[in-house]
Amino acid sequence: MSSDPSDSASPTADPDTFDVIVLGGGPAGENAAQYAIAGSDRTAALVEHELVGGECSYWACMPSKALLRPTQVLTTATHMPGVQQHVTADHVDTPAVLARRDTFTSDHDDSSQVLWADAAGIDVIRGHGSLTGIRTVTVTVTVDGDHPRTLHARHAVVLATGTLATVPDLPGLRAALPWTSRDATNLRQIPRRVLLIGGGVVACETATWLRQLGADEITVVVRGPRLLAQAEPFAADAVAARMHAHGVEVRFGTEVRSVARPDARDTGVGMIHGGPITVDLTDGSTLEVDELVVAAGRRPTTDGLGLDSVGLDTNEGVPVDDHLTVTGVDGTWLYAVGDVNGRAALTHMGKYQARVCGDVIAARAEDRSLGGSRYRASADHGQVPQVIFTVPEIASVGHTAASAHDAGFDVEVLESDIDVAGAALHRDDFTGHAALVVDRATDVLLGATFVGSEVAELVHAATVAIVGKVPLDLLWHAVPAYPTVSEVWLRLLETRRH
Repeated sequence: MSSDPSDSASPTADPDTFDVIVLGGGPAGENAAQYAIAGSDRTAALVEHELVGGECSYWACMPSKALLRPTQVLTTATHMPGVQQHVTADHVDTPAVLARRDTFTSDHDDSSQVLWADAAGIDVIRGHGSLTGIRTVTVTVTVDGDHPRTLHARHAVVLATGTLATVPDLPGLRAALPWTSRDATNLRQIPRRVLLIGGGVVACETATWLRQLGADEITVVVRGPRLLAQAEPFAADAVAARMHAHGVEVRFGTEVRSVARPDARDTGVGMIHGGPITVDLTDGSTLEVDELVVAAGRRPTTDGLGLDSVGLDTNEGVPVDDHLTVTGVDGTWLYAVGDVNGRAALTHMGKYQARVCGDVIAARAEDRSLGGSRYRASADHGQVPQVIFTVPEIASVGHTAASAHDAGFDVEVLESDIDVAGAALHRDDFTGHAALVVDRATDVLLGATFVGSEVAELVHAATVAIVGKVPLDLLWHAVPAYPTVSEVWLRLLETRRH
């Protein structure tokens, strides 16, 4: 779509001038553009060189959870009398699981996302966008091969380019063409023997679905002493124990020394990239595997963004204030939302930041005050919820006991097994544990962690309590329904009765 010549915000109807230009068409970029122009005659352009919908829709959140959900259902069914007798398989139906995953990624067709953008009044521009001056963006590598196009923004440019998987520069590793998270979530072939590098969320979730999809030998090498270093130790230990029980070998304090794959071939995303791989590890052992998955972290996608053209020099996240305005740049026209700013690398947090950012842009465009709390991204500071969809699940929000201590809080930790009627009804072998981190000075929650079967739905109540700074005495009057797993809240509060 193009600007309406009668649009008072764009009297010259210049097709290369917009009120707002967003670089990156993922969920954060989409939300920022939508909120910045909603209910107004402002115009917006969304610049994207891959698929509109971004990493989350096609290569991360959506395909990974589509792969993990069947495992959860099967695990629950095999521990439910009256159902388990009818479950005859140890693994899921792999072709059916992959087919269902492909429906959630729309077979990598983003036409529905483009239709949404059009309906929201947002122009989609295909190509690589980079800053070339104040409120100026140059777009190259367009679909139709046109010459570079220079765009101008009246009010704002928003950076929403996300992150890229990192592959360490170890001898032979990059030449072996290992899988990254994109291959793992979009796998087309199931490698029989797999080595995963890393002990974070991507590695743990990938190991979970690879086992259920039929991989025979899975080894995870972790540089540190445990999985999921940012989680509460009891939750990480539960995931490690489950992996061990299901034949996944986890080697702590171990790194890759070198990799050799003489027959490396670029066979496509999710396909096995050539012949067997020989991996030498720092524990002195050598493994031969069919595929290697690198889950060693991600870095902000800032290469080629032209940050130097506006005076920024950073290889880390683009620095922003709580309005999501980029700091170190003159004026209030440049913003950064989502993973690229390094504040909270989670899709829901990127969308949250984008909503704040869009509201800030709209308010500044209309000369309105930014005094309200909706114009500041406060949840980034100690109020971030997350779910790790392993077996068992981990759901958490805010501080762990360790991070709260490191931040200078004097804390009390309330812990309880998730041993309530609702849990027993959920499945016969339900095991779980929960912890609340309480600030002794204010008697309000700083954090909460739950680990167990399908505990994801418990975390929002904790998030509301933390954001609302609800005192624990008041939480006594938030009565959990019976019989639900949420009764664990009562058990937790009972641990501090005098």
